[in-house]
Amino acid sequence: HVQLVESGGGSVQAGGSLRLACAASADAYKINCIGWFRQAPGREREGVAVISPQRGVSYYADSVLGRFTISHDDTKRTVYQQMDNLKLEDTAMYYCVASCTDYLLKRNAGQGTQVTVS
Repeated sequence: HVQLVESGGGSVQAGGSLRLACAASADAYKINCIGWFRQAPGREREGVAVISPQRGVSYYADSVLGRFTISHDDTKRTVYQQMDNLKLEDTAMYYCVASCTDYLLKRNAGQGTQVTVS
């Protein structure tokens, strides 16, 4: 089981940027997908972005397409999510997952990191 630690959340004004990081305990080549989902109070969990480190393929939800960028650094076993032009509706707890199935089912995440846009 891959251990995940998220970081990089915080408070930012609308239009601002944040970069989230997800440090994984396993090498990227052992992970087929690594990605992020989010959950805001009173709302369902929403898949945000996912990347296949081996294939270099990424996918974004329509709500963040063009504003968020997911990338990985194999030397640091870390996946990043650059979030630009943040909107009020991006306010949520963001969670990292380390498999395609966990991304689809939005489960087995790390502890999460809070993003607040005002």
